[in-house]
Amino acid sequence: MIVVLQMSNRLASHRSGRIRRQAIGLALVLIPWFASVVPSAPAWGQTLGNLAVVPSRAVFEGRTRSIELNLLNRGTKTTTYRISIVNRRMKEDGSFEEIDMPGPGERFAEGMVRYAPRQVKLAPGKAQTVRLLLRKPSGVAAGEYRSHLLFQAIPEKVQGRSIEQVPGEGPEFRVELIPIFGISIPVIVRHGNLTAGVAIRKLHLAPTGRQAATPVLTFRIERSGERSVFGDLTASFVPSNGGAELVLARLNGVAVYTPNLWRRVALPLTLPNGAALRAGQLRVSYRARPDEGDKVLASAVLEVP
Repeated sequence: MIVVLQMSNRLASHRSGRIRRQAIGLALVLIPWFASVVPSAPAWGQTLGNLAVVPSRAVFEGRTRSIELNLLNRGTKTTTYRISIVNRRMKEDGSFEEIDMPGPGERFAEGMVRYAPRQVKLAPGKAQTVRLLLRKPSGVAAGEYRSHLLFQAIPEKVQGRSIEQVPGEGPEFRVELIPIFGISIPVIVRHGNLTAGVAIRKLHLAPTGRQAATPVLTFRIERSGERSVFGDLTASFVPSNGGAELVLARLNGVAVYTPNLWRRVALPLTLPNGAALRAGQLRVSYRARPDEGDKVLASAVLEVP
């Protein structure tokens, strides 16, 4: 959610013997991030509020030069969505921060990708196609380039308004909080013969024992190479007495983007009634999505006494 803080101050000034009112405005945009890990994506891709976007990523590699995205208004009101491209840095906990200048090893894709339309108006239940077109400059260096396409639902009360159109008479100071919901997907351009390796390390379970109602498994996904990694996580428990394997957690759509070398993950484990984490193995697997080969990218085991 993006919160727009609008402040207006009306001042009176004299000019040519007449009073002229001037509107002075300031807009402050705050972008909070609510989760450190990516939640499981539904069949329609990424969703937030009444907006759904599919697919959940746009990846240009090989001979791919164009990609189509689909937006769906799942709400009950006609909504206008503004589309823009932003640059974001992934933190070690999987959250993001918006940036303007690339840091060491960071490459932006915004200059290579064009998209249309820039704004759409969707009635309830209606969909819209957004087309992305790749234009790689000659001589571009090999590597992975990433930006994010941002979709924002614009509230009706601010559509088509400027700060000068804020109503009021006389000196005025007003603060207005207007929630603007948005969702973003990564846009990735890969150029050259890029490789990546991945490993799961530093597994830790806390708390443990009979009183551990909601144990949490923490670990790191470590990435190497020139490209990002993306897949689904599964944590399961195998009792040493030969009992059936129990799937305790799933987390889909987990990425480690370049240039990050690792990402911290915390998985709450859901135990069946009467089950306990004793005398067995906790197994974690990181698997590519079905449309990307469905192969195991990395796995690790934690012995539980």
